[in-house]
Amino acid sequence: MKSYRDLDIYNLAYSLAIKVHKLTMQLPNYELFEQGSQVRRSSKSIKDNIVEGYGRRRYKAEFIRFLVFAHASCDEALSQLEMINELHFEDNPINNIIDEYIVLSKKIFNFISYVENNWKN
Repeated sequence: MKSYRDLDIYNLAYSLAIKVHKLTMQLPNYELFEQGSQVRRSSKSIKDNIVEGYGRRRYKAEFIRFLVFAHASCDEALSQLEMINELHFEDNPINNIIDEYIVLSKKIFNFISYVENNWKN
């Protein structure tokens, strides 16, 4: 692994952050700076924490710490998307994006376990 760009979790998080950004720009104006802003920040935080953790990968505990932050941000984004889905996308649900975040959450969790058990200090 030469770069954080080689991590599947980073690539998926990046792709989802783009999708969420575009999706939230379709929200009503009053939501753009409320829930829209919150979910944009949490979705971008996932990829950013993966990158920052990777930058500290020499220190296993630091790497894990930032992966845990990424996992928590993933949970936050998922929670925000579920609410946005119910409030604003009843007619055309965004379940596919929600499902992708569930997959990402599992992948981050599994990667944390991998780093805990196999990463060299």
